[in-house]
Amino acid sequence: MRLVICHLYPDLMNIYGDRGNVIALAKRCAWRGIDVAIKNLGLGDRISPGAYDIFFMGGGQDREQIMVSHDLCETKGESIKREIEEGACALVICGGYQLFGKFYRPAEGKEIPGIGVFDGYTIAGKKRFIGNVVIESCLEGRRTTIVGFENHSGRTYLGKKERPLGKTILGYGNNGEDKTEGAIYLGAVGTYLHGSLLPKNPALADFLIRKALKRKYPGQQIAELDDEIEYLAHEHAIKRAKRTH
Repeated sequence: MRLVICHLYPDLMNIYGDRGNVIALAKRCAWRGIDVAIKNLGLGDRISPGAYDIFFMGGGQDREQIMVSHDLCETKGESIKREIEEGACALVICGGYQLFGKFYRPAEGKEIPGIGVFDGYTIAGKKRFIGNVVIESCLEGRRTTIVGFENHSGRTYLGKKERPLGKTILGYGNNGEDKTEGAIYLGAVGTYLHGSLLPKNPALADFLIRKALKRKYPGQQIAELDDEIEYLAHEHAIKRAKRTH
């Protein structure tokens, strides 16, 4: 078995350790005997149909988001949306999450268009949301907590029918108002949680791997891993979040 991860704009969208999510996915696949190829795509690169199983994009500043927005809208956006509709999965963090929505409106300057994978939009706020976050989520019927670190001034508001990734237990989440964090559509996950996120949230990592395998190898199950260390890190992150709130 072989999966291909498409790392979008690694030179422009990679803050707060976001690249570690790609490493975590590759490792969890390797431990199961699944071969993984990682392909970096930058400005101007196009997406061939069926070439990628998992898309990943991290966070970036407004300047980088403007550059990436132009490229997404002109060369990659429609292809990514089509691939997700056909079963590919994605993890997009912070600025990447905002650009997978309808638009991001910064405090100054023109509105930055997104590609509309998620039914939501983002508006810059005056207060920056910074700190440890714990959310309660449900992935394929399995209830779990997800932990991470947020650092954003954007306020994301989801459409009435869009499903959030989870409900905030600690932290601000999407907008600090409605107790939602992130968004999930088919196999695409958007979130404000840095960290890296996946090393201490194995349930979310495996959700993405299962989705990717389902498309490429229907009926293929993944082996369970000994995640004692990962969940020790997960529980430590929860305790740290409680101390800081």
